[in-house]
Amino acid sequence: MKDTLVVVNPASAGGRTGRRWPAIEACLRAAGLAFDVAMTSAPGDAAELAGRGAREGRRLVVAAGGDGTINEVANGLLAAGAQPASTRLGVMPTGTGGDFRRSLGLPPEPDRAAAVLSAGRCRRIDAGRVTCARPGGGSAVRHFVNIASAGIAGEVVESVRGRRRFVSGELTFLLASVRTLLRWRNRAVRVVIDGAVRELVVQQVVVANGQFFGGGMWVAPRARPDDGLLDVVIAGDLGLRETMRALAQVREGRHLDGGSPKISHALARRVEVSSPEHVRVETDGERPGVLPAVFEVVPDALEVVCP
Repeated sequence: MKDTLVVVNPASAGGRTGRRWPAIEACLRAAGLAFDVAMTSAPGDAAELAGRGAREGRRLVVAAGGDGTINEVANGLLAAGAQPASTRLGVMPTGTGGDFRRSLGLPPEPDRAAAVLSAGRCRRIDAGRVTCARPGGGSAVRHFVNIASAGIAGEVVESVRGRRRFVSGELTFLLASVRTLLRWRNRAVRVVIDGAVRELVVQQVVVANGQFFGGGMWVAPRARPDDGLLDVVIAGDLGLRETMRALAQVREGRHLDGGSPKISHALARRVEVSSPEHVRVETDGERPGVLPAVFEVVPDALEVVCP
């Protein structure tokens, strides 16, 4: 058994990860890495394989895929009780969005990403944990390493999953966002940020550990994944024209600098969001459930190999 396990999601990026895997594997071996490979075949496989790797004592488990694959691998490591110093999370970013790797400054090219893994420099980061309702009843608990949200982003994720993927992750998410905006209706919610209650109508509530989501949207430019806090960005009752103006600002990370009075920012350790309406929750592009939800920070949760 090798110290490193690479968990590969061949279906990520519309199947491009599977088609490119021989070349990606060659990059990893050229960088001097010795590893075993485990291929996923269904949702949930990456979490199970990562958890097994941690229990086996692997020093490094690498997620080869998109943000959803990274999310599953992180959840598998955390569910297995992996300590940050024992099993580290590595990333070979090959998916559609690439938002977690942007947040940590990881390169998108396989050869450069392999070099980062080979160098082995690490950063200890926090994780988020969300407890939310399941549509059919009961509750779900899910960790996220990048960003979770309630509102329109969940519908965008749903749209991306049901449509053709483009070469550019940014274009894929942009087109999905425009389609969703045309039919979206803002929702009434109750938001409790570390005990402070707000009742308002929102487009979405973003709870961020990292900075980017939605294929490169710089939604939380002040977020730090190792500060023991979550950044809460609330997009309020924005209309279509206001949203289009805000999107340009979000791409450049300028929306928190007085761009719109309907967009607010706060820091928190615990965020509760509820609504009388049906509102999806998404975590790193995955769909664990719907509101009501509680988002909490888990400090020093993982060690990630990064520049």
